[in-house]
Amino acid sequence: MKKYLIAAAVALAVSGAHAGATAPRAENPYLSQQDAAARAARVSNVDYTLDFTLTGKESFAGTTTLSFDLSDASQPLTIDLDKATITSLTVNGKTVAPQYNQWFITLAAQDLAAGRNTVTIAYTRLHSTNGEGLHRMVDPVDGRVYTYSHFEPAAAHQMFPVFDQPDLKGTYQVTVSTPADWVVSSTMRESGVQDVDGGKKWIFPRSKKLSPYNFAMHAGPYKVWEDNSGKYPMRLFARQSVAAQVSPQDWFKYTRQGLGFFDQYFGIPYQFEKYDQLLVPDFLYGAMENAAAITFAEGSFLHKEEMTTAQKQSLASVIMHEMAHQWFGDLVTMKWWNGLWLNESFASFMGTLATAESTEFTNAWQAFYSSGKQAAYVQDQRVTTHAIETPVPSTANAFDNIDAITYSKGASTLMQLRHLLGAEVFRQGVHNYLVKYQYRNATLDDFIGSLGEAAQRDLSGWTKEWLYEAGVNTIAADFSCKAGKVTSFTLKQSAPNAALPTLREQRVQVALFQLGARGLALGKNVAVTYKGANTEVPELKGAACPDLVYPNYQDWGFVQVQLDKKSFATAQSSLGKVEDPLLRSMLWQSLWDGVRAAKLPLNAFLDTVLVNAPGEKDYTLLGGITEKIAASQNYLNAMGPSAYRSKVGLKLEQMAFAATRAATDSNFQRRWFSTYLNLASSPAALKQLASILDGTLVVPGLKVSQDVRWDIVTRLNRYAYPGSAALLAAEQERDKSDSGQQAAIGAAAIRPDAKVKAEWLATITDLQTKLPFSKVRTAMGHLYPSEQGALNEQTAAQRLADLGKVDKAAGPVFMRAYGAAMLPATCTPASVQRLEAAIVKLPDLSAGMKRSLMVTKQEDERCVAIKEAMTIF
Repeated sequence: MKKYLIAAAVALAVSGAHAGATAPRAENPYLSQQDAAARAARVSNVDYTLDFTLTGKESFAGTTTLSFDLSDASQPLTIDLDKATITSLTVNGKTVAPQYNQWFITLAAQDLAAGRNTVTIAYTRLHSTNGEGLHRMVDPVDGRVYTYSHFEPAAAHQMFPVFDQPDLKGTYQVTVSTPADWVVSSTMRESGVQDVDGGKKWIFPRSKKLSPYNFAMHAGPYKVWEDNSGKYPMRLFARQSVAAQVSPQDWFKYTRQGLGFFDQYFGIPYQFEKYDQLLVPDFLYGAMENAAAITFAEGSFLHKEEMTTAQKQSLASVIMHEMAHQWFGDLVTMKWWNGLWLNESFASFMGTLATAESTEFTNAWQAFYSSGKQAAYVQDQRVTTHAIETPVPSTANAFDNIDAITYSKGASTLMQLRHLLGAEVFRQGVHNYLVKYQYRNATLDDFIGSLGEAAQRDLSGWTKEWLYEAGVNTIAADFSCKAGKVTSFTLKQSAPNAALPTLREQRVQVALFQLGARGLALGKNVAVTYKGANTEVPELKGAACPDLVYPNYQDWGFVQVQLDKKSFATAQSSLGKVEDPLLRSMLWQSLWDGVRAAKLPLNAFLDTVLVNAPGEKDYTLLGGITEKIAASQNYLNAMGPSAYRSKVGLKLEQMAFAATRAATDSNFQRRWFSTYLNLASSPAALKQLASILDGTLVVPGLKVSQDVRWDIVTRLNRYAYPGSAALLAAEQERDKSDSGQQAAIGAAAIRPDAKVKAEWLATITDLQTKLPFSKVRTAMGHLYPSEQGALNEQTAAQRLADLGKVDKAAGPVFMRAYGAAMLPATCTPASVQRLEAAIVKLPDLSAGMKRSLMVTKQEDERCVAIKEAMTIF
């Protein structure tokens, strides 16, 4: 699953009793690891026969037959099924009255048999509307109904009765009755389609063994593209009303390249025979690795004009990420949800490697450094940091720690391990692991053991340091020079604090640079394996005394770099003289790290931006710079009105618009114009945007697509530009698509009007609202932009007072979005104190909500510190 974005799924029921166990399964929607282990000890050889009847209406019907071996029939057994109406239940041929609590069915011991058992359950259930289970969406453009399944981490039982835990793999034989114009995609390719009663019956052969969360079934009147030019047949699905926005040739190209790469790298052919990919609406995450029927979020991968290079690279990267899961996650699966991080880390690592080595995006590791890795550094410096491997006591906690540490720090540690062991040894270890555990479940020790055997090395110490200890270390160069030569050189490693004391072993490159007439030139570079607090680097003695030292050159390590004073000054003054785009990116990041640590004044950073950003020629690096500009603007907005904010805001607007006009490459022009859109707040800039919207101002080369039109309308409404409400109404008439409806909600909620805020807040907190969750989430994200501090303050106390009640009533999916957008932080000491008081007053919040509250407080403290560090305000 690709998530950065990164949200939790409602984790639901699964469990079982154990021979000799006295405690029954807890009467709640969650499955404990203990109960799951007990059930797995009794149940094996699971086969599902699934029959679904889909009409397009709000509910569906199903009949599930489970066949399984049971080693101990002396205790009851549970089968997971969420919020269904059971119409019949037979156990080993006997009709029984269901013992059912809306979370799981309990089968009585007297109805079970040691050996093979068969259970048949007929039921009806409402379709889900929150992105889990069997989700249903009605297209507002043409009224067509689309469904798709999503089960991670434990939501298969929102669609059919199942042992919903990863270590009870099963086979799936599926039959689906649908309206006549629908198509169905599942793990297998259909073996037959019959015309029945004005509709169709789709018949699928039995699948290979899969964990329940890797199985899928999607159905609706999708547009289908096919490509058989590669080794495996490929299909792409999308809603009819958005089909024109899809570029199937790009999807098929990257898919074909990836399948070729992974077949060769893993040394095991792709196992699932065909490769379907579906663009689906209302999706919770970026994508999901269902075996042979992968789903992708429309909002991330549909574009109303030709894709930019960055958008194509993102598409390629996510295709590769989900494809890596087909081997690592689907073929070999973790035993319990504590292993989910390894699935995601490995897919992030392999997805980046495949993108770099099999597509045109050879700079994929640079993009990874600028995006995912930076998010991991931020996450790892928070008060909520955690080890990569953490306990997961129940499905309620499955997504508590799924974040940038899970994805990108984990991927970085795997890259570091590859450097330590050697690329071919690492690959051989992975191959051996996949061969040994295919169609089975495995643990972290199994994976690390395979790598250790290939390397003939004990990796237990590495595993403890990197995977079981939290926090990110810092390295710094400590060196002396005499007569222009280095006389001593030591790498100093430090831990974050006494609570996170671990020092780690790591292999990095240490590079020395000198300033010359042609810029910053590499003088010497050595690979160093360091550990402990101090590591001498004798190879650098006698080298020319550097103007800049970078002790993680080419980004081998996962570590914060603290530049020495001379190197920091060189970085600040000489960014434009650095030819290597990755090094340039890392030096930009060092400056930004200084801002976030309140060591470099934000105004000094923005001075550097104004001088250097317009001349940046590397497209990927420019994206990192513009993200930092946007973050800077958010800090300034949160700090409140000031003469400096107005002055530098004008300069940044003018810089971005001038760069938009000057760009000769459409990728650069679109990136700069997007930056301008995100900066525009002065009357002059807003007027320019309005003129671009109505066509009276034409920027040569710039295409004003429907997406751009909505961005402009939203920006004008954000600042209550005269006539902006009418522009919003007109755009709603112009674009009645689902994405248009989403954009209209954002533009309406963002207006700086107390009445508007109150109305949307009431809708958001009404857990019975008929508004789909995807649209509620959009409203949350737009309700309190950074400059609307006064409006934010009006309901701040109310939101915190109601937080416990909302947290208790809503599920983790809702609260993940709520915690990211709705907690009041307004960059003042009083705001920080208010959040601290809420942490104390609300000890019973869910684990996820506690984390959100703590992170919000820490980031609010950071904003206050950045404000205090500014030399001009």
